[in-house]
Amino acid sequence: MLAMNKIKILGTTVIIIAATIIISSCKDKRSTGWEYAPNMYEHLAYDPDQKNDNFKDGKTAQVPPAGTTPIGFIRFDYANTKDGYEKAGLEYKDTIAASNQNLADGKILFQHFCSPCHGMSGQGDGLVVAHGFPAPPSYSKGQSSRGGAMKDLTDGKIYHTITYGVNAMGSYASQLEPNERMKVILYVHHLQTL
Repeated sequence: MLAMNKIKILGTTVIIIAATIIISSCKDKRSTGWEYAPNMYEHLAYDPDQKNDNFKDGKTAQVPPAGTTPIGFIRFDYANTKDGYEKAGLEYKDTIAASNQNLADGKILFQHFCSPCHGMSGQGDGLVVAHGFPAPPSYSKGQSSRGGAMKDLTDGKIYHTITYGVNAMGSYASQLEPNERMKVILYVHHLQTL
């Protein structure tokens, strides 16, 4: 008897809920129903190309103030000139820790980006040399085209070269983030001792 009452109550509840849904859905044909998170559709923020009365020029997208540095950006204020190269060689120092992990990461980055020209051991015997391109100098025995021995290159000179390129080597600034360049420099210093 008790089970029969429970079934009747449950059945009646289901019928009432179903009727409520059907009646409420037929009320307004233009209604799309309940919105989940309406602020996703009707946001209060300005779009970048939208007029904005909060600024004098009326633009939403504003240029950052002069001298500001984006989050995560590492400033390298050395010109792409011989003087900038020499100045970077004297002033710039890597800020990354000389750990085994960073050296291992630098090796992997070197193998992917640098070894096609410089070779796996930095001796200037990469795959491009076999295809007729001029060999870059060896890190341990060669002479830099900008003067001095390759084994004496400083952090700043290597960073400058990776950032801007030199001779047949193009810039790797778009392929290697600043901290990745620092890891490559750690590995190049290792190759300079071989």
